Amino acid sequence: METYLFYIFSFITVWTVILMILQKNPIASATCLVISFFSLAALFALLNAHFVAVLQILVYAGAIMVLFIFVIMLLNLKKSELMHEKMSRLSFFAIIIGLGLFSFLMMKFFLIPQIFFGEISPSFGTAQEVGQSMFTQYAIPFELIGILLLVGIIGAVLLGRKDTD
Repeated sequence: METYLFYIFSFITVWTVILMILQKNPIASATCLVISFFSLAALFALLNAHFVAVLQILVYAGAIMVLFIFVIMLLNLKKSELMHEKMSRLSFFAIIIGLGLFSFLMMKFFLIPQIFFGEISPSFGTAQEVGQSMFTQYAIPFELIGILLLVGIIGAVLLGRKDTD
């Protein structure tokens, strides 16, 4: 049963991400992203990483998507303002590079299967395991991400403020 659920949620995740990329309407794209976040949380739950699954729903499907929807609504783009460009050289090269990266990852996936299909420890995904690794092994990257987010927030405030001069 778990195998079937894994394939169902994997298909939903991949399909909604593809739909998210192909949508012209930003609200429909954000909706597809929310669905992919929920199916990704279901995949985490299948791995018995219930804490990570709950974080996926609360942080990404909740807070981050509310922020995305808020920005989309704040911009209030009309149909005429949405860019409907034809495929340019840059987008053609981006597709080629993306397909190359995808094929490289698939080659690595099939050549080194023991990395992807190793044994999972019983404490995988628990709050204690996540906290232990976040504040010991990944303490410096965690702090650097916090600084990066702070700089991004300050930049957004400076870009969004109105000049009173």
